[in-house]
Amino acid sequence: MCASQSHSENRKAVFIMWLNFRIILHIMGLLLVCNGGFMVLAGLVSGIMQDGATLDILLAAIVTMLGGTMAMFYTRGHRKEVKRKEGYIIVTFGWLIMSLSGVLPYIFSGAIPNITNAFFETISGYTTTGASILNDIESLPEGILFWRSLTHWIGGMGIIVLAIAILPLLGIGGMQLFTAEAPGPGGDKLHPRITDTAKRLWLIYVGYTLAETLLLKLAGMSLFDAANHALSTLSTGGFSTKNTSIAYWNDTPLIQYIIIVFMFLAGTNFVMSYFAFTGKVQRALRDEEFRVYGIFILCFTLVAGLIVYFQANVPVSDYYPQVYGAAESATRHALFQVLAIVTTTGFVTADFTNWTPFLTVFFFGLMFLGGCAGSTSGGIKVMRHLLIIKNGLLEFKRTLHSNAIIPVRFNNKTVSEHIVYNIIAFFVLYMLLFIIGALVLGYLGLDFESAIGGAASSLGNVGPALGDLNPVVNFSALPDFGKWWCGFLMLLGRLELFTVLILFVPYFWKKV
Repeated sequence: MCASQSHSENRKAVFIMWLNFRIILHIMGLLLVCNGGFMVLAGLVSGIMQDGATLDILLAAIVTMLGGTMAMFYTRGHRKEVKRKEGYIIVTFGWLIMSLSGVLPYIFSGAIPNITNAFFETISGYTTTGASILNDIESLPEGILFWRSLTHWIGGMGIIVLAIAILPLLGIGGMQLFTAEAPGPGGDKLHPRITDTAKRLWLIYVGYTLAETLLLKLAGMSLFDAANHALSTLSTGGFSTKNTSIAYWNDTPLIQYIIIVFMFLAGTNFVMSYFAFTGKVQRALRDEEFRVYGIFILCFTLVAGLIVYFQANVPVSDYYPQVYGAAESATRHALFQVLAIVTTTGFVTADFTNWTPFLTVFFFGLMFLGGCAGSTSGGIKVMRHLLIIKNGLLEFKRTLHSNAIIPVRFNNKTVSEHIVYNIIAFFVLYMLLFIIGALVLGYLGLDFESAIGGAASSLGNVGPALGDLNPVVNFSALPDFGKWWCGFLMLLGRLELFTVLILFVPYFWKKV
């Protein structure tokens, strides 16, 4: 009996040594401290706006930072090494711990007193999905609205990318975290050191956010609205400060054009932006994914614009009507909605599900596209679609020339079979999860259109869906389990499936 107990204790000790739980808990504490710091920023905005929620938000910040500080203090003697498996655990549970702590401003202020609704709104924010359960957004305190937009902005470039920019200060390497956070193809680095890469990405991210805020302010938005919508746009999130989203500014086309530009930028690989800013514009323009992304946007806008112009009614602006006529309005609304869905931003200028049945199916299909790899958008991503199509076309050649070695090429470089297999596996898993997601929502009582729309929107981090979850409604009517289920799909989609699903594989927990 004693020998058995000793053997069990030895196995437990090996398990703990293998996983290095102290570093995991330490980084969880670091993330909580960062999250609390952002809450303080929201509290300052609340104080400036005098909305009555300042003390509640600051209390949430204190509780969050206190919990994080205690975790960091308790694990201060940790072994400063993050292995690949620990990286996956940190990323997945990091998102969960951030989402769980992120509900506190909603709960403490009474803005969203129900824990299920508060968690749904929070994880929808951090995963940059933009689906909401709020029926009267404009009645919320400004500090809470700013916190809501901040959750988008934090999640946009990635909580973990933010953390690894300062991990070296703690003597901790961050490559494993970056790999787990961004597991997809297209991981071009700007600098050999991963920390410098993260810092450069964040510099571009912050710069774009400030630029859009300034332009929206000059175009007619209040500074508060401009800042919130810039935070949502660059993160491809979609939370707005208005009940009607960007349709509130349908009479100010310039505002919508500014958002269109920054949605396009947010949907591109941020590495391409870095190349452009450092004078390597041709390198960015030669990128195959970027070119296909641009062609997709143009083609989809042309199709949608023509149908909107001839078959659907869209509001024509009273702002310089001699310039902004029916053709311009149709083109603008089509371009805006195509970009909003493709980049998974989720802003709306009109209810596209009411345009025509064809466009409803059309935009549903766009929910599976996604922006470029290395962007803040969700979805499958353009690069994966491109490589799957290329590999499929090459199968015809391989069938005719069975002994020939015909590799897939991207940007004039050979793509390894490992990457091709990974992409195919990702696509199969994505579609399987979409089907399972829709089946669960159907079992909960949603009709067919709402079930498939809700599953596609949640998994793709899009925001607006179809049926009873269309762009002018929201997810508030979902039963509680449905909200938790959609939150799980959002997390899967944001972390690109494998990072979360690998934790459910028994082999992951075996010492190799």
